[in-house]
Amino acid sequence: MKINAIWDQYPMIKDELGQTLDLMAQNIRADNQPIAQAILHMVGSGGKLLRPAYLLLFSMFKATDRHKMIALAAAVETLHTATLIHDDVIDSSPTRRGSISIQEQFGQSTAVYSGDYLFIVCFRLMSKYAGDFRGIERYSQHMEAILNGEMAQTSERYDVNISIDQYFKQVSGKTGQLFSLAAFLGAYESGNTIAFAKRAEQIGLKIGIAFQLLDDILDYTDTSQEIGKPIHKDIREGIYSAPLILAMAQDRTALVPLLKKQAQINDQDLLIAIKLVIKLGGIKQAKTIADNYTQEALIGLKELPDLPAKKILIEITSALLERRF
Repeated sequence: MKINAIWDQYPMIKDELGQTLDLMAQNIRADNQPIAQAILHMVGSGGKLLRPAYLLLFSMFKATDRHKMIALAAAVETLHTATLIHDDVIDSSPTRRGSISIQEQFGQSTAVYSGDYLFIVCFRLMSKYAGDFRGIERYSQHMEAILNGEMAQTSERYDVNISIDQYFKQVSGKTGQLFSLAAFLGAYESGNTIAFAKRAEQIGLKIGIAFQLLDDILDYTDTSQEIGKPIHKDIREGIYSAPLILAMAQDRTALVPLLKKQAQINDQDLLIAIKLVIKLGGIKQAKTIADNYTQEALIGLKELPDLPAKKILIEITSALLERRF
């Protein structure tokens, strides 16, 4: 499968990411061939592979079985793919990474089963390659946190009183946990100490939160073609992210009446809301918070042993802030 061109400058990891995708493809053997092909197309459709990349890089601080680490990277990316399919079902999203989503092609029920199938693939890889029960236990804990984050987001839809703390609880589970899990598994399963693995876990969490903040900012600043998904869809569906929440904290009087229209908000009102978020400094504040999380992650990375993987970790984490990754 073709690897995203962003990894061309990092040959040390590019080949292993290619092997990660190949192993995922080998393990996706659903009986329904059209569904299997749709999943495989999604897997190979140009995702950035950041989570498996972080796992592989954190595993390079110890000499270890590279096939094992590639298999665990495949497990984490399979889990990520499963959550994306389920996200598209929840959001009724017609596209994913510039292509028709599985739920749009085959219906919501089939998409749910497709996501569930990928959970099985993930567990299969984890059970076969995890060194002991600690890795599997950590996986289950992170999976629970991811689902709790998703449920929190669902239960807080259209809540104009949502706080920034509630938002961070959502993203810590929804996005932060996958980066955190990847970092932990890479560090721990490679034979490093549990203390080192927990440090990696916390760094991964900060990177994941910063990544989600920046993703939410892009929803207000970029086009659908640039980010590979419909923009401004979250407001219409009642998913209120940091830029909007921070803007409401500055002035609720103009924004709340628009938001109370919920799914009936029209395009003109949506445009007004977006302009208000920008005017009230919501995007600027969210960018500052994302910068703080990134800087905290970079401080942790700079304390790691001076090995080639450290240099790459610092470079790609810094690049995330400008969304060059």
